Amino acid sequence: MSARFPVARPRRLRRNPALRRMVAGTRLHPADLILPMFTKEGIAEPQPVASMPGVVQHTRDSLRKAAREAAEAGVGGIILFGVPAVKDARGSAADDPDGVLQVALRDVTAEVGDAIVVMADTCLDEFTDNGHCGILTPSGDVDNDATLERYASIAVAQAEAGSQMVAPSGMMDGQVGAIRAALDGAGHANVPILSYSVKYASAFYGPFREAAECAPQFGDRGTHQQDPAGPLEEALREVRLDLAEGADAVMVKPALAYLDVITRVRDEVDVPVAAYQVSGEYAMVEAAAANGWVDRDRMIMESLVAIKRAGADLILTYWATEVARTL
Repeated sequence: MSARFPVARPRRLRRNPALRRMVAGTRLHPADLILPMFTKEGIAEPQPVASMPGVVQHTRDSLRKAAREAAEAGVGGIILFGVPAVKDARGSAADDPDGVLQVALRDVTAEVGDAIVVMADTCLDEFTDNGHCGILTPSGDVDNDATLERYASIAVAQAEAGSQMVAPSGMMDGQVGAIRAALDGAGHANVPILSYSVKYASAFYGPFREAAECAPQFGDRGTHQQDPAGPLEEALREVRLDLAEGADAVMVKPALAYLDVITRVRDEVDVPVAAYQVSGEYAMVEAAAANGWVDRDRMIMESLVAIKRAGADLILTYWATEVARTL
């Protein structure tokens, strides 16, 4: 840089909103956003989630309405989580063709067609009576390989119900390969996989577990989700493994506490990178705003811009429809 003050004045390009908008280096678009939604079997009215103001467990009717509103706002995608009326150790409802999630997928795809990408979370924790992400051994550990069989069956059921993308979130070793083989074998070779490749054992998930009714009944998920203090190379290794198994896109979760990881993953891969702005991130902003401590709208946009600037192509956020309308 040759010029110095007073010739060099960086403030010149910040003088008014039009100038700032013109030279903005980070831009959000509605199509970058993915809206997570919860649907619960057997309820007559949407059920508010106390720890996530503005988020509900949907009925079939309210889910269709919310999906249509997201599509009309230009949101890029929606991802569905199902809460069944009956749970068991195998999570049998997860791949039941008439289970809550498959019914929701058929409802939503019939409602919005190709106007928005409809995808499903591919895991077991919402469906097991113990709240864990897989099949348990007699000693209570998650059996990785037995769980892969369940994930494969769930992914096929979701694809056959109309899911345009599946998103395995359980962090089992080999989950992408097992799902890719099952989808291909069932005639769903064109259904892509968005893998939760880098998912940390985070305290930021608390409110989600109320919404999805999936808190572990004992223990925790530290044996399969990554340690927040773990080496960055471990995260990159998980990404490489998932890509080698056939992942079409990868995800980092949570987002704001792991912006450095998002950046490194973006530098590492040549596929879309998603980041999940999780329930704890959402709840903190909403709680602080309700108390008048922060400017809610500015904080929402600033947090999303930060995630985008870190390198995320796609952002899962509970504010997707609201933000898309603003954009």
